[in-house]
Amino acid sequence: MKLIYAIVHAEDGNAVTEELTKHRFSVTKLATTGGFLRRGNTTLLIGTEDQFVNQVIEIIKQECGQRKQITYNMPYAGTMPMENCTVIPLHVDVGGATIFVINVEQFEKI
Repeated sequence: MKLIYAIVHAEDGNAVTEELTKHRFSVTKLATTGGFLRRGNTTLLIGTEDQFVNQVIEIIKQECGQRKQITYNMPYAGTMPMENCTVIPLHVDVGGATIFVINVEQFEKI
């Protein structure tokens, strides 16, 4: 048995969850925050048998397309007066997924 941690963009979380549920995979969805953009993510916990890991990963890939997003580089307020700061828009890639597959030693559903 495997436990799959999939960290996806918050906008993709519902679509991935619905598609996994449609294929009869049990999913636990957690609201999380990323460190780089400090924006919302969704972390999915999926427990499955070894032979279904690739199917789960393919579903996640289908639902989590990468796209460009504009974010603004806000300087830390403690470094200088804010009236002297220039805010620079940054184009960053969002979407996609970070997936971890972990062996499960014991599983019980009560």
